[in-house]
Amino acid sequence: MDFLDSRRKSNSAGKVIAVAFFIAVCIVMLKQVYSPSYTSPDMFSQHELGVTHVLVTGGAGYIGSHAALRLLKDSYRVTIVDNLSRGNLGAVKVLQELFPEPGRLQFIYADLGDAKAVNKIFAENAFDAVMHFAAVAYVGESTIEPLRYYHNITSNTLVVLEAMAAHNVKTLIYSSTCATYGEPIKMPIREETPQLPINPYGKAKKMAEDIIIDFSNTTDMAVMILRYFNVIGSDPEGRLGEAPRPELREHGRISGACFDAARGITPGLKVKGTDYKTADGTCVRDYIDVTDLVDAHVKALAHAKPRKVGIYNVGTGKGRSVKEFVDACKKATGVDIKVEYLDRRPGDYAEVFSDPSKIKQELNWTAQFTDLQKSLQIAWKWQKSHLNGY
Repeated sequence: MDFLDSRRKSNSAGKVIAVAFFIAVCIVMLKQVYSPSYTSPDMFSQHELGVTHVLVTGGAGYIGSHAALRLLKDSYRVTIVDNLSRGNLGAVKVLQELFPEPGRLQFIYADLGDAKAVNKIFAENAFDAVMHFAAVAYVGESTIEPLRYYHNITSNTLVVLEAMAAHNVKTLIYSSTCATYGEPIKMPIREETPQLPINPYGKAKKMAEDIIIDFSNTTDMAVMILRYFNVIGSDPEGRLGEAPRPELREHGRISGACFDAARGITPGLKVKGTDYKTADGTCVRDYIDVTDLVDAHVKALAHAKPRKVGIYNVGTGKGRSVKEFVDACKKATGVDIKVEYLDRRPGDYAEVFSDPSKIKQELNWTAQFTDLQKSLQIAWKWQKSHLNGY
């Protein structure tokens, strides 16, 4: 009996050691996935003369990853913070492969709703500026889950601001939206147009803007608020693209819906609303290419000044109807997409397009990628070569 007990104990001990070893390996692997490749943490924790360290929240997402790519190309030091609820780890890996040099890029998996985690990130990193992209961003979804939007957009922005204040980070570039204007009577939309949002997404963004402006009035912060319009396109060199979660297709961008229909993932495209007071009855939007959009963010960062708040519309200044968009998408993909016309989507507005004259005058920014079909062709090329996303 003693011999058998000894063998059982020995086997049990062996199993415990094996399990412990397996757990240790898993932890190491996770650290490799969720940490920067070939980087030294010390380089991110200290300010360096001539190097601007930018925190990009939501940097694994569609717009945030393109912004991180541009910053890295322009020799900024970048830290991406993302909880991957809407972002893609694959986008981060692409960036890490493109910029493997020490001190260039790090990725931190964290939720901005966790104030302790956010404070720890700021305590351990020497940020010079923050580009705050992280947000849920679907108008239709916001009407179904309003509390989620107020928490994710408004509350999380407050957490970021408190961390910036506590750790003396003085520059903020805030990703806002034309949805804060609601449905203005007069077009085009100028920065002085009254903000009367009609859906929780726009309301949550406006609240965040108000908090930022009120706080900046008591500090020497440099703040830039960019209210941009409908984003399309992808990296012209094909390195990044848009890969939303499949379960969000119902709420996603019209470009994604067009591509899904062209690929046969969905039976066709659903256009919601044909009775708006527009030329062809469908909504009119200002479609801005993501490459132009991130260029505006970089210019905003370069022009940010202490004790100043800059507010800018980022758009082409030209409105295109949904029907025009669908026609351009058919030509870009070469597919005769089936279109189903349905009732209006809750929270939508008839016509929205920008007057970008202020950003042109003050930041020397003008949209360059204004050919709708060409922008869609570039995005379609990425879609075809990434059938399963990243």
